[in-house]
This record gives sequence, C-alpha cells and structure tokens, in this order.
Amino acid sequence: MADLAKPQNTIAILQKYNFSFQKKFGQNFLIDSRVLDKIVAAAGITKEDFVLEIGPGIGTMTQYLCESAREVTAVEIDKHLIPILADTLSEYHNVEVIQEDILKMDIKGLAEAKNHGNPIKVVANLPYYITTPIIMELFESQVPIDSITIMVQKEVADRMQVGPGTKDYGALSLAVQYYAKPEIVANVPPNCFMPRPKVGSAVIRLTRHQKVPVQVKCEKFLFQIIRASFNQRRKTLVNGLYNSPEITVEKEQVVKALEQMGLSSNIRGEALTLEQFASLSNLLL
Repeated sequence: MADLAKPQNTIAILQKYNFSFQKKFGQNFLIDSRVLDKIVAAAGITKEDFVLEIGPGIGTMTQYLCESAREVTAVEIDKHLIPILADTLSEYHNVEVIQEDILKMDIKGLAEAKNHGNPIKVVANLPYYITTPIIMELFESQVPIDSITIMVQKEVADRMQVGPGTKDYGALSLAVQYYAKPEIVANVPPNCFMPRPKVGSAVIRLTRHQKVPVQVKCEKFLFQIIRASFNQRRKTLVNGLYNSPEITVEKEQVVKALEQMGLSSNIRGEALTLEQFASLSNLLL
C-alpha cells in the first residue's frame, strides 16, 4: 500500500478521485511521516488498543494507526472522502470507516461495543473551528477515555496548557485541565500539510485524570462560573458573574465569597486558578 505521507502519493490519490478540498471542513492532510510516527508514539498505541480517529481525511494517519492498534474506527464527515478511504485502507482488516458528524454520534455506545466500555484512545487532526466542541463533548459525555492525542492550531494547543495571568488563559485552559493533563509533544510547521495552512500546528496529548483534581458540589455550576468570568474578560470577576445570563448571583454574594478566599473584590477571572474557581463555585452554591 502506498505510503500517503509521501507528497507524491497524496497528490496521486487526490487526482485519481478528482478530489477538491472543502474549506468548510478545514481540510489539511499530513504529508510528513516523522510527524505521524510522533503522534502514534505520543498516543502510546499498542496491539491491545481500540482507537477512535476523528477526521481521517484520505487515511494517511489511519494507515499508521492500523499498523499499531488492535482496531480502529475512523469517523469522517465528508462523504466525498469515503470512496478514497475504501481504497487507501483496503489492505487493512482492523478498521471501520463511518461517515458521520462526530458531534452527532453516540461515542459512549461505540466505546461500549468496540472496547467493552474500557477506556479508548482518541487520535485526531482537528480543524480550528471544531476543536473545542469536540474535546468538550468527549470529556463531558462521560466517554471512557484514556487519552486524546490531537493535532490542532498551535495557539489552541498553547491555550490548553497555560496557567493564570497569561493572555491565552481562559475557559478552554480550565476545562481541559479539569479533565486531563495536557502536554504538547510536537510543533508542526505548515509545510507538513497539503494544502499548506497559514498557521503552525501542534500535537498535544490530553491524558485523562483518573480522578478530577478539584472537588466541586456541581460540575455544571463550576463551568458556568468559569465561562461567565471570561465572557467579559476586561471586567472584574464580580461584574462578570453578575452580568451572566447563565447564573443568578448578587454582587454582595460574590464579594463575600472572594473575601472568605482572601481575594480582592477587584480581581479578574484570569487571575484565578482552577482550585480557586472550585472554591468559589462551592461557596456560591
């Protein structure tokens, strides 16, 4: 089977099927075997593993995953890629391709059927616009996950692993760090893709916590508070929470809770750690 990580093989298959890139799906196909090797290694895939791949494209990474895993399910939204995947993956008997929007799938049911409910490994090359919804859906829907190893825009990867007081710190940073340990494993320049994106990318591995790092009375309320704190980033935390349509708290309540935590009433959300957000949500509930 032709190695699709070689640019000439990718070009040949695209020409064979007269494929045209869909901007709405943010399609950029990897053409660098070293990056593919790094992704498979970072995900720690073994012959024991069931792997869910999101957005296989023409099957470049899927081929590498099939070589390493027990079984792979690849979910692709673009129906024009399905015949190409049938061709490029024809030699592998441990892969199933599903044409579907991953956000509409019962991933928990899939994990149950394919892996008896044991934690699965997720690998993906995600377009910028869909990165956050997919990651949050995977975490929030209680799918049993060991790790998510994904290629994303560099600035999104940075945002996932930063701490308080930085400009990239926000609701995504806190949500990811609540559920998992983030670690950037490779930076990937634009020339590793076809077509070449305008920005750099990074591979980041999110290793699911066995136990969440903070204890909260209500997870949903914690994330409502976090979102409200960053929706109006330049406002104080007190005003951000008071103005939020999602939660009903009086300014005095927030000021009192912050005082109990030894924090100023003028503090902004971007200064609080995950632990402090957890304490605040517990005090306000």
